[in-house]
Amino acid sequence: MTISPADLHAREASKTLVLDVRAPGEFAAGHLPGAVNLPLDSIAALLPELADAAGRRELFVVCATGRRSADARERLADAGIAATGVEGGTDGWTAAGLPVEQGPAPARAIWAMDRQVRFAAGSLVLAGLALGRRAPRARLLSAGVATGLVYSGLSNTCGMAALLGKLPFNRPEPAVLDTARAALRA
Repeated sequence: MTISPADLHAREASKTLVLDVRAPGEFAAGHLPGAVNLPLDSIAALLPELADAAGRRELFVVCATGRRSADARERLADAGIAATGVEGGTDGWTAAGLPVEQGPAPARAIWAMDRQVRFAAGSLVLAGLALGRRAPRARLLSAGVATGLVYSGLSNTCGMAALLGKLPFNRPEPAVLDTARAALRA
């Protein structure tokens, strides 16, 4: 279930809780006013607090475009917690001309996940082509990356983003989870 950005904006803020499941760097670059940053991989750690918050306020989940928020809603539903997605994510929100807040930059600068994927994919393709001059089979690396990108486009999933999300610099700092925990209890 989803809601349009305009309909969410019209709701009374005290009765809603918006969870932004993007990485802290993405969240800091711009998010819905009053949203709480709870990176997707951190949901399981805060399920009790989320269940309690869902009993007091209506939960909405947002990411950049909607894919990660759909995953988050599925994880919450598996735990018996109802949540609604925001159509088009933060991209849809800003396209509707609605206000966004900027957060404090994280202690360490982190590229947005789509930028990390483009950089990693491009680097692997170039490496495969360069190595392929001496070892022709190395071109299979480029072919593998291209195949993954095509599959990613067709399935609207991204295995490379999932892998990159597990790297230490993409993991939320404890302060992010502490802030989310406090907001869920409020």
